[in-house]
Amino acid sequence: MTDPHATTVPTLPARTDPDTDRILDSGLLHELSYAFGGPFHFLLPHRFDANLAAFRAALGDAGTEGRVYYAKKANKAAVWMERCAAHQAGVDVASAGELREALGHGVRGEHIVVTGPAKSDELLRLALLQGCLIAVDALDELDLLITLALTGTVRPARLLLRRLPPAQPHSRFGMTAAELDTALDRCVDAGDAVRMEGFSFHLSGYATQPRADLAGALVELCRKARVKGLQADRISIGGGFAVDYSSAEHWHTFLAAQRPEHYHAHKTFHSGDFYPYHSPVAGADALRTILATVPEGGQDTLAARLKDTGTLLMMEPGRALLDGAGSTVFRVQGVKDRDGYGIVTVDGTSLSLSEQWFASEYLPEPQLVTPAGRARGGAVHPACVGGASCLESDLVTWRKIPFPARPAAGDLLVYPNTAGYQMDSNESPFHDLPLPAKVVLDRSGGRPRWRLDRRPAC
Repeated sequence: MTDPHATTVPTLPARTDPDTDRILDSGLLHELSYAFGGPFHFLLPHRFDANLAAFRAALGDAGTEGRVYYAKKANKAAVWMERCAAHQAGVDVASAGELREALGHGVRGEHIVVTGPAKSDELLRLALLQGCLIAVDALDELDLLITLALTGTVRPARLLLRRLPPAQPHSRFGMTAAELDTALDRCVDAGDAVRMEGFSFHLSGYATQPRADLAGALVELCRKARVKGLQADRISIGGGFAVDYSSAEHWHTFLAAQRPEHYHAHKTFHSGDFYPYHSPVAGADALRTILATVPEGGQDTLAARLKDTGTLLMMEPGRALLDGAGSTVFRVQGVKDRDGYGIVTVDGTSLSLSEQWFASEYLPEPQLVTPAGRARGGAVHPACVGGASCLESDLVTWRKIPFPARPAAGDLLVYPNTAGYQMDSNESPFHDLPLPAKVVLDRSGGRPRWRLDRRPAC
């Protein structure tokens, strides 16, 4: 399987992570693989706590009043709801099921924001009863919410009005300026049935300047709404806080070097199809940058404008709160040699890494962990990674990964930093294979202690 030209195979190692390294070297992963008899994910709740604290520190350092809402769609594990409840953090949900899940794990309704387009009657009723904040996406949704508030509850409907980004006019989310004017008038006419608390937006991409620009525009909308007698004292800038998976040097070198021959079957990927696995400004640092930015047409920073107008800043990070908080583990079932590289088959499918199902690839390389420990060595053994299904396209990794040793049956492949969107967005029990278990690893002295994320009902 060793390729004499393998030194030219590009590499993209993930950033070194001491917490993950301790797990890899603990010997626990092989025990868990044996116990579950299939792939599994491990979760590190203390990393979620640290990321949440970093966002809150960014707000505090800027002198900005703000609230962080975890975007639940990023990962379905119950432990994140538990952490939100423990730290009085908010949760962003988009379905009745997600809302019930958050409430069931102790998150208070007043700490939940309900987003998503064209919400069902059931979701709106439940959100009203629990006192959730509802991001209204369209005029007909606003009319339904007002009707429900007038006829079915004893408390006002708490709502934000979502703005269609002028720079992204083809987005399917949000209302135009004319629609917002109509929405404001309807909120005024509804009187005490509604509590219009502010505005929000959904903006694609990870650039910080456009977020600051649109946030500045929302502050002005709040001032306009206050003139009409509405509360309008907060704005939500949504998510879009990048995660920095790899160093700048590794990322740019990989993009420059990668070619079709570096992938199984000469699979073609365009660099624009990939998530930006290196971001010079990521996570809470991206929030710091947004707050320190002067919005277009202004003279003061966003932080100063928020403070001067008494406007609270909301945000809904998902991936960024899960940075470093989990990894995915597959067991090698077999290896075959093919034209100078290996085809490794693992005990799961590509349904467990979401990028492969969006015409892309999860690029941070897995660590090869043998029963004796992490594989090390100077040789390069390139291999792609296939799933256990009968689908030709079921490749966990199309790329020929430059492993330091030849993988063998019983070894483990540990894909790093997969908690954010990767590990369960698209999982399915294809071939009646069980869904991978989620294992929570709690810190307790030296050796990690583990528990299942969702305990069986008694």
